[in-house]
Amino acid sequence: MLTKLFLLIGITLMYSTPLIFGGLGGVISERSGVINIGIEGMMTIGAFVGACVGYYTENPWLGLLAAGAAGGLIALLHAVASITFKADQTISGIAINLLGSGVSLFLCRLFFEGATMSKPVPHKLPKIFGSHVSNNLLKNINVDVTVVLALVCAILLWFVLYKTKWGLRIRSVGEHPAAADTLGINVTLTRYVCVILSGVFAGVGGASMTLAIISNFTPTAISGQGFIALAAVIFGKWSPHGVYGACILFGFAQALTVLLGGGNFVVPSEILSMLPYILTIVILILFVGKSSAPKADGVPYEKGSR
Repeated sequence: MLTKLFLLIGITLMYSTPLIFGGLGGVISERSGVINIGIEGMMTIGAFVGACVGYYTENPWLGLLAAGAAGGLIALLHAVASITFKADQTISGIAINLLGSGVSLFLCRLFFEGATMSKPVPHKLPKIFGSHVSNNLLKNINVDVTVVLALVCAILLWFVLYKTKWGLRIRSVGEHPAAADTLGINVTLTRYVCVILSGVFAGVGGASMTLAIISNFTPTAISGQGFIALAAVIFGKWSPHGVYGACILFGFAQALTVLLGGGNFVVPSEILSMLPYILTIVILILFVGKSSAPKADGVPYEKGSR
């Protein structure tokens, strides 16, 4: 029984990690007043770049860094469209999702001889306890190092947002950009930085899937995780700690799917695979009306407007 409990915890942490990175990206972007529905596309491009760089360099850490850079680069497109040109942020995010999956598939065919999936990386990201751990219980909870990185990033983002002057500026830009502008805060620059950082987080989240959980990129490596991360942003009330807890809940649903799917249960596997997405819809229905987004979220800012 204890072994199964530790296994459940390990799988929960493993599957929640990509969601946490994506959710943190959503938090920092929307706290600055820019809706980022393109998390899915940014995670997809990060998943491919991480696997590709990890394969050719044989260094998963370089793959992780490259994935963050790729996510930030595609997020820059969203920033230019939604901040500089004041395009509809929802439509821009949808375009990023389409672009991320399309570009990833095109580049995969280009770099891997026409294949729709990459070759497995020679080395995955390390586990916390390493491969030589002898304790059977620790083997079941021997999660990837990205689990620790996700926790550290959540704590750091919470500290920055609520304990630093820069965090206060981000929140003021997301709530009252005109007032922030009169105080000398550069609204445009702040939003640009936050949107690009959201792409970096999302890219790392995608790479944590292809460099830790699985070992290669496939067209279905990222299949809804970005949208689940956005649901976690709403459920977590746009706070890093709230998003972290929400992603753990979604990861727990995925872990239950894995464990129940491996047993002798009468529940069809198709129903079990739907569990995380059903939970997402239920949470959105129950909590979307009770969570208050930043007041300027999704509203393009024009200097001199009120």
